[in-house]
Amino acid sequence: MPQIRPATPADLPAILNIYNHAVTHTTATYDHAPVSLESREEWFAERQAAGFPVLVAETEDGGVVGWASYGAFRPKLGYSRTVEHSVYLAPDFQGQGLGGELLDALITQATAQGYHLMIGVIDAENEGSLRFHRRHGFSEGGRLPQAGHKFGRWLDAAFLVRRLQEMDAPPHGQG
Repeated sequence: MPQIRPATPADLPAILNIYNHAVTHTTATYDHAPVSLESREEWFAERQAAGFPVLVAETEDGGVVGWASYGAFRPKLGYSRTVEHSVYLAPDFQGQGLGGELLDALITQATAQGYHLMIGVIDAENEGSLRFHRRHGFSEGGRLPQAGHKFGRWLDAAFLVRRLQEMDAPPHGQG
């Protein structure tokens, strides 16, 4: 069974391959063209500098077969307790519970870091991802009709949300 661990720069080629497979074959991301290793290196450095995790699922033989991360939902101070997450798996490792392990690890870390809400922006036709999120305590917070496009058609974006912890009031005067 793969283990979940923090990613290192050496994992970036595998993370890139998993992501680019999703770019070219799915609507899990609305990117239209594969991204470069340099862009993933920048993304990773930005996540690290901001204190956001990048996790990988690694097999016993050292292969990275999935990754997950979260980052700022929006850059305004009022959203500072809300994060948006991503979970991606290599095609041969989907449907085996590994995505749930990655997501649970993200939820645990985001809660420990004091975040209040986690959001996933999902293609509204992706029933598998919608079910996956519901199984992990997310509910639909809204839909944006025709918010994106890919493969020659309009795509609705569903916002799946999970409250991570109750807070009587938002933090006063801090991020």
